[in-house]
Amino acid sequence: MSIWRKKSLDDLLKQAEGSTLKRTLGSRSLIALGVGAIIGAGLFVRTAAAAGQAAGPGVTLSFIVAAIGCAFAGLCYAEFAAMIPISGSAYAYSFVTMGEIVAWIIGWSLMMEYALGAATVSIAWSEYLNKLFDNRIPYEWCHSPFESFTDSLGVLHKGIVNGPALIILFLLTLLLIKGSKESAIVNTLIVFIKVAIVLLFIFIGWQFIKPENHTPYLIPSGTAPVLDSAGKQLVNYDGFFKHGWGGVLGGAAIVFFAFIGFDAVSTAAQEAKNPKRDMPIGILGSLVVCTILYILFGHVLTGVANWKDFVDPEKGREASVAYAISTYMTGYSWLSTAVTVAILAGFSSVILVMLMGQSRVFYSMSQDGLIPKAFGDLHPKFHTPYKANWILFVFVGAFAAFVPGSIAGDLTSFGTLFAFVLVSAGIMIMRKTNPEIARPFKTPLVPLVPILGVLVCSAMIIALDLFTLKAAGIWMILGLIIYFSYGRKNSHLHKP
Repeated sequence: MSIWRKKSLDDLLKQAEGSTLKRTLGSRSLIALGVGAIIGAGLFVRTAAAAGQAAGPGVTLSFIVAAIGCAFAGLCYAEFAAMIPISGSAYAYSFVTMGEIVAWIIGWSLMMEYALGAATVSIAWSEYLNKLFDNRIPYEWCHSPFESFTDSLGVLHKGIVNGPALIILFLLTLLLIKGSKESAIVNTLIVFIKVAIVLLFIFIGWQFIKPENHTPYLIPSGTAPVLDSAGKQLVNYDGFFKHGWGGVLGGAAIVFFAFIGFDAVSTAAQEAKNPKRDMPIGILGSLVVCTILYILFGHVLTGVANWKDFVDPEKGREASVAYAISTYMTGYSWLSTAVTVAILAGFSSVILVMLMGQSRVFYSMSQDGLIPKAFGDLHPKFHTPYKANWILFVFVGAFAAFVPGSIAGDLTSFGTLFAFVLVSAGIMIMRKTNPEIARPFKTPLVPLVPILGVLVCSAMIIALDLFTLKAAGIWMILGLIIYFSYGRKNSHLHKP
């Protein structure tokens, strides 16, 4: 049978109705779920990375560019999630609109978004835990084997395994297996604390903004490379996406990782009490709240500390907010500790949502026969895909323990952007193939909004560095090998 075979929308909706996943989440829980996933590494780590590597103080403009791309995609997600309330997210939507092979590709790329997203944030969690303990955790036991740095005394330190990242992944896996309602309650409490601390930093930090740190607002052409204390080059600003308006776009590709939470809301559709009403509110509400906070936060962070500080790992790259407070905000050392604690809690909520999202995508793919049945097995008591959670822990744990966070983070951005492109395209296809389907929420200005979603997100994919694009290409080839060797012949559509 053709690899372009499509799943019937009626069959998909029947599958959702027959699910034994518990419907326990309301609109407030879904917004909290989105905010819990969005505000995390993207804000506290990737903001500094984007400023130091490409955008400078113009990282606020990078957030606006990324948010525009997200808004286009978010409107498309909202229509799909209200119309097809199933846990597969972009995977399920593409199965109906573009066929099995595209669904597999997007399902495989979602692993880069959710699984590698969880790995990236767990690495950031480890960095901030070390900061909280005043760097008392040996470098070797909280960094991957591919990371090293030379300290001010000329001593070379090389990583072995990121132990703290593994610990937090294990604890959150146990919570997810317990149930989505319990996970949502914990997540909501963490989100309240996290947003309060972000607002506190913005309010207090505004008094310490130095106008000279925002001048020039974009990294000028010809800016000299930044070197570490040993004279090793950290960043070169010669490339188009490394300075000026090109740097703003390059920064948008980096911080786009910060917005992956709102689409993770769509993976909880089968656990929403009233998905037709609650899903659009959860997706778009969380996106609006976080975009405003991001712009304000980026403005304050790059105003308090110079963007060049965020290039050097010995200074502010790994724990940028705590560094800015302790170095430039005299008399607020307590805020640095409070922020670090809040960030640790916040990162935990991000990891929780990412692991939840990936396990639900696995659940949907197993229901279609594209991956082994074990991924869809539900716990006899808690009714959660517990086997998928344990398999995911092994996979994500391997990345968190042995792969640098920058690599995993950029791959996550690729997976997210690729999913957004296909979901935006899917709306245009669905409007033509199934115009009669009831749409509780309709994406406005079709086809303009989906086309802009495709173009903006594609532009940010191109702006990613060549190494990330090559790694993503290898990942996709590996996925196609698995599909043709297992998924295609075991697909339920392949059987009478």
